[in-house]
Formats: sequence, C-alpha cells, structure tokens
Amino acid sequence: MSKNVRVRFAPSPTGPLHIGGVRTALFNYLFAKKHGGDFVLRIEDTDQNRYVEGAEDYIVESLNWCNIPFDEGPGKNEKFGPYRQSERKHLYKQYADQLIAEGKAYYAFDTSEQLDTHRKGHEAEGKTFIYNWHNREKGRLVNSLVLTKEETQAKIDAGEDYVVRFKSPQDKTLALKDLIRGDMSIDTNVLDDKILFKSDGMPTYHLANIVDDHLMEITHVIRGEEWLPSLALHQLLYDAFGWEAPEFAHLPLILKPTGKGKLSKRDGDKMGFPVFPLEYSSPDGSISRGYKEDGYFPEAVVNFLAFLGWNPGTEQEIFSLEQLVADFDLARVNKAGARFDPDKTKWFNHHYMQQQLDLDLATEFKAKNILLKDIDVNYIALVVGLIKERATFVSDFWELSHFFFVSPTDYDEKASKKALKDDTADILNKVIELVNNTEDFTVENLQTNIKGWITTNEIGFGKVMMPLRLALVGALQGPDVFDIMFMIGKAETVKRIEALVETKK
Repeated sequence: MSKNVRVRFAPSPTGPLHIGGVRTALFNYLFAKKHGGDFVLRIEDTDQNRYVEGAEDYIVESLNWCNIPFDEGPGKNEKFGPYRQSERKHLYKQYADQLIAEGKAYYAFDTSEQLDTHRKGHEAEGKTFIYNWHNREKGRLVNSLVLTKEETQAKIDAGEDYVVRFKSPQDKTLALKDLIRGDMSIDTNVLDDKILFKSDGMPTYHLANIVDDHLMEITHVIRGEEWLPSLALHQLLYDAFGWEAPEFAHLPLILKPTGKGKLSKRDGDKMGFPVFPLEYSSPDGSISRGYKEDGYFPEAVVNFLAFLGWNPGTEQEIFSLEQLVADFDLARVNKAGARFDPDKTKWFNHHYMQQQLDLDLATEFKAKNILLKDIDVNYIALVVGLIKERATFVSDFWELSHFFFVSPTDYDEKASKKALKDDTADILNKVIELVNNTEDFTVENLQTNIKGWITTNEIGFGKVMMPLRLALVGALQGPDVFDIMFMIGKAETVKRIEALVETKK
C-alpha cells in the first residue's frame, strides 16, 4: 500500500464494550499492524444523553487487557486531537455550512408532529414516508428549498428548531466497493435525506464520522455490518466535499449460539457466558460478567474472536497475536454471520491454560483461595502441574486438587461400594507396611514396591489401587496415585489409608 495505513476504532461511551466491539477493534488492530500502520481510538460521544460515566475508561482498559492497545487517541500521541467528538463540535458547523452554500444540503424546519402526520398519511395509503427528492420541494415540507433566503434566515433568527439535511442526488446509480463484500450499486432515488446537523450545535453521527475520518487521515474504515446501510450516504458525503474516501470493510455479525439474530447480553445470561471483556458495574447497580473475571486468558479471547468471521484458509486454529498479525487478510473475512460457540471459547481457554507457567497459575490460585494462604506457592505450583491438563479455568483447580491440601472427611458412596471389599482392610494394611518401608520416598520407588507386591501376589490391580485412591482422595478421581502419595508425603499417606481402614472395622 502506497500511503501509510491508518484505521480507527470509534465506540460510543454508552456502557460496557460488547464482545462484538472488541472483535471490530481486534480486526482494525491486526490490519494496522499487518501493514505497519496506526490504530486510532476515537470516542464518538456526540449523543450526550446516552453518555455513561466511566465507559471510556472501560473501553481503554478492555483494549489493554486484550493486548491490542491503541497507538493514537485520547491522551496518547495526539497528532490529530482532540479524539472525543464532544471536544470537536466546534469543527462540524463549518462543514455543514459549506454543504448548504454549495446547494448540497439544506435547512429543514419540520416539527416532529408535522413529520409524524406525513408518516401516518403515507401509512394509510400503504406507502412509506421518505424525506427526499420526491417531496422536499413540493411545498408540503418546511425547508430552505421552498422558503426564500429571507424566510429561512428569519426562522433561524427567531430561534426555531431546525436540522440540516443532506440533499441526496436524484436519478443516479452510485457505485460502492467493500473489501469484504465486493462491488455494489444503489439507486440514489431510494435514499432519504439524512440529518447531518441539529440546531443544538451537535452533528449527527454521519457528518461527524466523515469529517473526523477525513481530518484524521483514516485510510480504511473497518466496522460492523450494521453500518452497511450508511455506506451510500458516507460515500456521497465524501463526493460532496471532494475528498478521497477511505476504503471500507463491513464485518459480519456475531450471531447467537442458537436461533436467529445478533449475540446479546441476554444470550450470555441465559447460557452462562459473558459477552463483555471485563466485568461491568452499571449505574443502576447491576453487574455484567466479564471474560477476565470469569477466568479467560486474554490470548484465548483474542484467538476465538479472530475466528468469528475470519479464517486462515488452513486447519490451524491456535494463533498467537503475532501470528494473527502476520496471517490476517480482509479477503479471508466471511460475508455471512459468525455463530458464537461458548464451548469453543472454553476449548481455546483450555489450550492457553496449558501454556501458562505453573508458578503463575499457582500464584493466582493461592490469591483466590483462603485455604491456601499458609501453603508454599512452590508446592501449589507442583500440584497445578499435575492437574491443569483437566482444567479450563483456574476456578476449576480446587475441585481437581483439594486432596493435595486437606484430608478427605468422607468418601464418595458410589465409589465406596465399588472399591471396598471384605479383604480391603487387610490389603490396605499391607500397603501401609510397604509405604513405611519405602525409605527413599519417590514416585518411582513407590511404584516399584507397591506394583511389584501386587504382581508377585497375583492380586488384581483394581483391588488395591481403587481403595488406595479412595483413601487418598475420597473419590475415584485425580491424577496418578503415586504422584499424590509423593506430594502429600509418607506420614499423610499412611494417616489417610489408616483412616479408611478404620471405617471398615
């Protein structure tokens, strides 16, 4: 690419950042890094009625947690600042005025009640009301196209509410190009005259978006499919200003795990998974779950998000962020919606669990469990190394490893019926003798002594190993029995076996 690639992620600070927004940010980040470009964060807060305190900080923290920080934005490398639209509102009126002066936009004074009357009138005739070329100059609507210049100015001077509408062209075919969806065309006669500016001094999304992208020298606009219907207006605005438009790419929707429609918070609440990167406390006191707090690793979140709409064209599924940057290509982004699979997200997390250092996991495990506060973290790390293969989250560790830290207080009823026979006490007493006689208490020596005794005496392995496991764990579960014995030590091993023998008396 001949010019420096500049992309932007432009969320509205109206609440927590949905996982679909994180996916949009990720694809922008990957594209920018792939081409040695800049990833810009712009906060689109023109709708002050929906502004939520703290939402901007949440967005920044989410990007940082995912390891996809912005290169340029609020408070960081402000080459084209400010980066909050509310701080840029002084810029937009001149562009609205320019379009009016050039006959490409106009003032409209129609009240909400008047427009509602027109809509109902059309509905009664089985039609849809559209404010555009077919009615804007016929006198039924109140705008500067039918009013004289003096009448228009008099209304403005009198403080009447107005909007500035874009004057969509008539009888033209607009050629559009999307890097994901290919070439498209649209008949401009079906477009309505969108509002660009309001009398309260605030632009609408459409004008602010185009002006900011131009002034910030954005080269590629990578955004969600929901903005595809706006592409025609945005291209027309670039044409009206005589500016070179960026290249556009509209990402597919992220769909519900089952059924139709977009993934929503309600789907997550219903099926037990988060739809936000970080936990979020809303102003009303409700708390929304986050991937971070639910125990997901950021690498897993980034990996599964990359596969929601993109595929590398190979069977490979595990990608580091560096690999994603190297392999990412908008040409391999699908047009069709990407179905969210909660089980697949867990699969990714399980994989990344195995890549973590045992000591790091042990430190987190210890911090989250008060029963471990007095236990050496290095011992915990050894335990983690034995059980993490069966874990998806750190929160799974206690269930998988509690017997390394505390003795069983009872025995699983079903396991007891299966493992305990009439001669079990005699067998376990012999095992106690073998354990006590194992001077160099290692996994290898324990295996050699106990398995050798079982083989020599032609005893079924299950008759020995099942009750032995039951004594150590309290159930027929857990890693290798000899690993458990080695970890808890000789004295604790004997104590636990004796406790089970006691129940047989």
